[in-house]
Amino acid sequence: MEGSNPVRVIAVTGGKGGVGKTNVSVNLGAALSGRGQRVVLLDGDMGLANIDVVLGLTPGKNMADVLSGESTLQEVMVEGPLGMKVIPAASGVQNMVNLSSAQHSGIIHAFSELGDQLDVLIIDTAAGISNDVVNFVKASQEVLVVVCDEPASITDAYALIKMLNAEHGMEHFRVLANMVRSEQEGMGLFSKLQKVTSRFLDINIQYAGCIPHDENLRKAIRRQRSVYQAYPKSNASIAFDKLANQVLSWPLPTRSKGYMEFFAEQLVMSQNSVNF
Repeated sequence: MEGSNPVRVIAVTGGKGGVGKTNVSVNLGAALSGRGQRVVLLDGDMGLANIDVVLGLTPGKNMADVLSGESTLQEVMVEGPLGMKVIPAASGVQNMVNLSSAQHSGIIHAFSELGDQLDVLIIDTAAGISNDVVNFVKASQEVLVVVCDEPASITDAYALIKMLNAEHGMEHFRVLANMVRSEQEGMGLFSKLQKVTSRFLDINIQYAGCIPHDENLRKAIRRQRSVYQAYPKSNASIAFDKLANQVLSWPLPTRSKGYMEFFAEQLVMSQNSVNF
C-alpha cells in the first residue's frame, strides 16, 4: 500500500570528512523527534558505518539483510534518542551501485512499507562524492550541505555542489555552518560559498543556520549519546532546536504517489544511471 503521508527526505552531506555530518544528522534527528516528529535516520555510509558507534547502539542486523531479502526495514531498525529510529548501514558489505534488479525491487518495496510510519527521513551520507553519495542526494527532497571553518571544507562543498548541478541538474541546496565560534562566522562561511557559487553556477543556495563549537558535544560523543539528549540546555542543543524549527518550516513535498516509494524509485533510477 502506498504511503500517503508527506515525508521530508533530507540528505546531510558535505563533500569531505571531518565537518561533523554524522553529529548533525543524529542531533537534528533527536531535535525533530523531541518536537513530536516520527524520524528515521538512515546511515548512508556503506563503507564505514558509524551512527551505531556514535549512539552506542548494537544492531543485530543492517541494510545488507534488507538488500538480501532476509529482513524488512522494520526488523533492522533500532531505537535511537527520543524515539528516533536508526537504519544501520551495510558497512563494508556492498556498494549500493552494484545491486541486482531484484535488490532494487527490494529497496522500493522496503521503503514503500515505511511510508505511513514516519514524517522525516534523514540520510547521513558518506564523505566525498562517491556514487553512493550522489544516489542518496539525488533521491532526496532537501540537501543540507555541512561546512566548517577550514579552506578544504568550502572547496569540497563547492566541488560537490558543482558536480551535482552540472552532471545531475540539481539547483537547490541548503547550507549549515558547523562548529563555528559565532553567528557572524557562520554567515561568513555561507557568504564565501555563496560568492563562488553565484559567480560560476546557476543555482539557489540558502543559509540554514549554524551550530556553535561546544565542548558538550565532545562530552556527549564520549558518552555515546546525542548532545541534544545528554545536554539539552547546551548552546549546541539550542542551535539544533532552532535548526529543527527551520526544517519544519521548509515546504512539504507534494506528489501524487507514495512518498517513500518515490524516494526508493529515485534511488534505484540513480543507480541504474550510474551503471549504464
